[in-house]
Amino acid sequence: MEGSYFIYSLSRNILLVTLLFTSSIALVSATEKTNTEFIRTSCSLTTYPALCFNSLSTQAGAIQTSPKLLAQTALSVTLDTTRTTSSAMVKLSQVHGMTPREVAAMKDCIELLSDSVYELKRSLEEMSRPGSKDLRLVMSDVQTWVSSAMTDEDTCAEGFVNDPKMKSVVRGKIVNVAHLTSNALALVNSYASLRG
Repeated sequence: MEGSYFIYSLSRNILLVTLLFTSSIALVSATEKTNTEFIRTSCSLTTYPALCFNSLSTQAGAIQTSPKLLAQTALSVTLDTTRTTSSAMVKLSQVHGMTPREVAAMKDCIELLSDSVYELKRSLEEMSRPGSKDLRLVMSDVQTWVSSAMTDEDTCAEGFVNDPKMKSVVRGKIVNVAHLTSNALALVNSYASLRG
């Protein structure tokens, strides 16, 4: 009798553990889907929704359904990409055979990207700092800095207007950064509007 009770009890416990495990997986899956849908819906309001979703969806677990974390993550992704692009532009500037005009434009572009990195970094730091200042002022500062970064990136691409070949190379590197920055600004603006 004791042996059959033990087997019954063991079977019941295994069944309970299996049900709990299955329920947990379903709950995690539903949560991930909710997080991913939050990102998709939020990104649909940006100028470049596919780029927005693709650049942020891998962070769905960290973002959850938080507009603030979404805006911060968008700034972080944009900052990382801008740094990488800036490094690529420095390497490109070392290519021999550029005209003096191209060298000057490249130097300006590198400086503008450096400014963008600074502005994006400052924005991310300010958004990450616990409530030390008035939130409206913080968000206004962040919006100004991200807008300024967008202007820097546009100005960089325009510096090569007279050289179609170099403009194409530079634009290819800058356009992704500019689009990510545009999306980040849209998500920052969305978060700021919620904080009113």
